Amino acid sequence: MAENSALTQYTPLFENKTLSMLERMRLNPTRRLTNRSRGEHLTGKGGSSTEFSDYRNYVAGDDVRYIDWNIFSRLNRPFMKQYQHEEEMHVVIILDASSSMDYEDKFERGKQLAAAFGVMGLLNFEKVSVYACNQRGNRPAQFPPSSGRVSMKRLFDFLTALEPGGDEPVEQAVEDVLRTHRGRGIAVILSDFESFGDLQRPLNMLFSAGLEIFGVQILAPSEVNPEINGDLRLVDSETGQTLDISSAGDLLGLYHEHRAMLEDHLSSLCRQRSGRFLSVNSGDSLEHVLFDQLRRKGWVR
Repeated sequence: MAENSALTQYTPLFENKTLSMLERMRLNPTRRLTNRSRGEHLTGKGGSSTEFSDYRNYVAGDDVRYIDWNIFSRLNRPFMKQYQHEEEMHVVIILDASSSMDYEDKFERGKQLAAAFGVMGLLNFEKVSVYACNQRGNRPAQFPPSSGRVSMKRLFDFLTALEPGGDEPVEQAVEDVLRTHRGRGIAVILSDFESFGDLQRPLNMLFSAGLEIFGVQILAPSEVNPEINGDLRLVDSETGQTLDISSAGDLLGLYHEHRAMLEDHLSSLCRQRSGRFLSVNSGDSLEHVLFDQLRRKGWVR
């Protein structure tokens, strides 16, 4: 029975039941920055949709086809009919694939969340692209902008094949992505944000590019609640630098204080740019993150 179930599994990233639930969910941006092409996000711009929205005064250069001639005949003043325009939103997923993510299923959770956000975008006819960034100086691995259900299998295959390893910090990854990306919408950043760099510049760049920031910090269970005592040697997985610590138990309080301050700082950076931030534990179930945390906070609907 287990063998038959495995044969019918659509993707190794998550169960078919989870995929079925994802197919009924949609991303819920607050800024709704879109591009003038077809999609399912409605704006107040005049367009080809048949759903009437409002009237406004005529200004020079407006398309006379949208003048309401019935009102003109009564008031002798031209008014423009406005319709809700169906527009396309880009969903840009930036996945941190550096060595620090290769720890206690952080990278696996990152791939699962990338797939989940991707599914919600693809099935809402948005343009979805994924960039996996690991090695400094190398171009990110890319799943090119795609839309529709027909792109789901390619998305899953791309993510399943990814392996972590490298020294590229997340702030550099964002800048690398923006060198090639064009389009407004949402930028989902999946990372542990374990970097000594300054994120203000890359987040400013995302905001200026018309991308609403969805920052998701992925931490391992031992990073959320470490259990340490005695003497330790810490090794940076990306740089190889070491740090010797005596009486590590005394530093736990400082560690928790620093982690909380980092989380508050990242949350503030995102909020200041009309974005969102969430810290998740890779030890929690994927269903808890998707259907409880993200939905409860209004990221998805």
